[in-house]
Amino acid sequence: MQIAVLIFDRFTALDAVGPYEILSRAPGAEPVFVAERTGPVRNDSGSLALVAEKTLAEVPAPDLVIVPGGPGQSDQMENEALLGWLRSVDATSTWTTSVCTGSLLLAAAGLLKGRRATSHWLALEALERFGVEPTGERVVLDGKYVTAAGVSSGIDMGLTLLGRIAGDDAARSVQLLTEYDPRPPYDCGSPEKAPAALVEEWRARSRHITR
Repeated sequence: MQIAVLIFDRFTALDAVGPYEILSRAPGAEPVFVAERTGPVRNDSGSLALVAEKTLAEVPAPDLVIVPGGPGQSDQMENEALLGWLRSVDATSTWTTSVCTGSLLLAAAGLLKGRRATSHWLALEALERFGVEPTGERVVLDGKYVTAAGVSSGIDMGLTLLGRIAGDDAARSVQLLTEYDPRPPYDCGSPEKAPAALVEEWRARSRHITR
């Protein structure tokens, strides 16, 4: 099962690494990081690089596609090389997935029209421009399309998908072995739980919300 993890300049590291860490443990998994060009690709802070082992052209038919988000997603919304690759691999993929604002790239490629999907809470409204029904759920399955909300949600998406691919016990084992048992020090992980002033501050700073 070839798992293609797309990366691009200024992607968010956990968007890619979270589901990679989970799904790479699936039986027969062959993960590969792909980009327009091979070599190191820097994350949104510029402090970390993942290495793209193959170009988009070298991975024409992966079984599973993971599209991360991050600030660099905005620069890719009209990149036909990337969007065309997404459309092409989606034609034969078993699963097409995204984390955070990666769903906006799937939407820009026309793959989510008429479907339910999620994204980072600041980007949900942007999905509507592409004929997508946004939902604030943490993980959304609509046919073969699996979208995750913001950043850390990619781990949940990976476990959800692993259960579908390899069975519940396999997913439970990976959750146990990765000791994924979240107990955050602050109960502030969604706009519904966070202080209203904090939510409004980040809405005001968001690149996704038009004013």
